[in-house]
Amino acid sequence: MGVTMLSRIQFALTVGFHFIFVPLSIGLIIFTVIMETLYVRTGDPKYKTLTKFWGRLFTINFLLGVVTGVAMEFQFGTNWSRYSEFMGDIFGSPLAVEALMAFFLESTMLGIWIFGWEKLSKKMHLLAGWLIALGTHLSAVWIIVANGFMQHPVGYVLRNNRAELVNFWEVLFNPYAWHTYVHTIFACYSVGAFFVLAVAAYHLLRKRNVEMMQEVVKYATVFAIIATLGNAITGHFNGKNVALRQPVKLAAMEAKWETQTNSGFSLIVVPDEKNERNSIEALTIPGLTSWMSYGSMDAEVLGLKDVPVNERPPVALTFWSFRIMVLLGFVMLGLAIAAWWHRRKGTLMDRTRLLKYLMWSIPLPYIATNLGWMTAEVGRQPWTVYGLITTADSVSPVALSDVIISLGLVVVFYAILVGLDVYLLVRYAKAGPEAYDERQVAVAD
Repeated sequence: MGVTMLSRIQFALTVGFHFIFVPLSIGLIIFTVIMETLYVRTGDPKYKTLTKFWGRLFTINFLLGVVTGVAMEFQFGTNWSRYSEFMGDIFGSPLAVEALMAFFLESTMLGIWIFGWEKLSKKMHLLAGWLIALGTHLSAVWIIVANGFMQHPVGYVLRNNRAELVNFWEVLFNPYAWHTYVHTIFACYSVGAFFVLAVAAYHLLRKRNVEMMQEVVKYATVFAIIATLGNAITGHFNGKNVALRQPVKLAAMEAKWETQTNSGFSLIVVPDEKNERNSIEALTIPGLTSWMSYGSMDAEVLGLKDVPVNERPPVALTFWSFRIMVLLGFVMLGLAIAAWWHRRKGTLMDRTRLLKYLMWSIPLPYIATNLGWMTAEVGRQPWTVYGLITTADSVSPVALSDVIISLGLVVVFYAILVGLDVYLLVRYAKAGPEAYDERQVAVAD
């Protein structure tokens, strides 16, 4: 546990904590503005009530998430100064654009949206909501463009031991970044959809707000099915992109030790990294890995034994992160389809066990999305910028004690923020939309 490993753990925890907030913000704002769009189109006050309810939950999560993002960026100067020196000319550009273009857009529009209910027309208020959604999506674009360069460097020259930007548009339209972006956005939609379904299931189990929550399930199940299917489809193309540009990562994801054509896909695999083999490998479908990766069953798939040991990623961690992520995707798709079917048949209220599964499903998309990023980032090792600078060469020349202290502070700081986020979300989610139901307020008056 030297400086490099502890710095990696600290950044992994920071990103992991931050990514608790980000996908829910992106997914939940979409559902919120869908509800407001229905309100503007139909004039039905229940959609306004639901818009305000989900909007409150989005606002809580968004505001706390902003704080976690700011703290994360400080680490480029404290723990990763050599990386910043090597990459600053390129990495700084998309981060600066993200702050100027995306963050200011979403934060400004959020203020207008919160305080503009009685001051703007319905359509103008709805426009502010959709602009918040646009801002969250643009923010993700620039962050993933920066990460895309680390995965597949383009548009640069090496000069004075630094990567210097020579073609901004090549960096912006990096194919690796856009494959990752689309896949990540669908993952965020999954988080938002299952959060909404879990809250709706909680109220349905208690037979509260039944009419409104049945309506929520109607749209949230479709949202969840589209998100999980979108994840599967974009994940396939993302995998082909990895095979083309990072074949070593593919080998680790599939635990492939020998280079071979007509490489099969095994449903049951237990990698033995120490002995460079798989201790268990069963139910193999011939040629499937070759076909999924390169579009031909005769394509050659690189084996890890043909890669120097010091250029291989941690195989077991990469492999299991990928496999568990895929498994959770199938579980979520099954839950979403089951909920959609029973709501359509009018039997959802009778399926208590399914409602309980939905209520406790909130962690599934969070775990899946973080495992996806773990696959992407751990699978890139030992490189910080693929093929250009290693992680060991990127870390700051600081004392081990300094990293230990900062790591402890990060854990405490983020634990407080996540705890506060969970407390507030649970509190307001349990309270339900009654406080925003203008029909009930009018009756009480």
